Amino acid sequence: MAKKIRPRQEISPQEQQDIKYMKAAITQAKKAYKLGEVPIGCVIVYEDKIIGRGYNRRNTDKTTLAHAEITAIKKASKVIGDWRLEGCKLYVTLEPCQMCAGAIVQARIPEVIMAAESPKSGCGGTVLDILNNPDFNHQVTVKRGVLGAECSALLKEFFVELRIRNKAEKEQKGNPG
Repeated sequence: MAKKIRPRQEISPQEQQDIKYMKAAITQAKKAYKLGEVPIGCVIVYEDKIIGRGYNRRNTDKTTLAHAEITAIKKASKVIGDWRLEGCKLYVTLEPCQMCAGAIVQARIPEVIMAAESPKSGCGGTVLDILNNPDFNHQVTVKRGVLGAECSALLKEFFVELRIRNKAEKEQKGNPG
């Protein structure tokens, strides 16, 4: 019996590029994971080059501001030499929070490509839509779901391990030696 051959789904050059840069954002997220931080990563691309990278470091740096997007925006602004990042694309593994969405709007970043949605704090259209609020002077084109399953799985794995770690620590404190 002959094998059925499924037609390959063609991936456009733009989709290939989005996957390439989201994989770079995932690499950043894995750096956060290794630090015990929530694995969120971000890259900013200008003229087909990564000019800013960041990953979550809130606990490590002991600051609310150490989000992946904020770090990447700072680095990209330094490279561009301006606070306006008008020709850039931002790739992030998790939908931006209100602070990061506000920074993206303020930086005039025209496009955000996100992997996983954030049902509790997402401000790219899930809880709020700061990125496309018509009352602001800048709106952002948003593309969702690029490598979303992979990023969601990484986050779920992290939180399962965190719960196990927290439970073990709690039990250890309850049973002094």
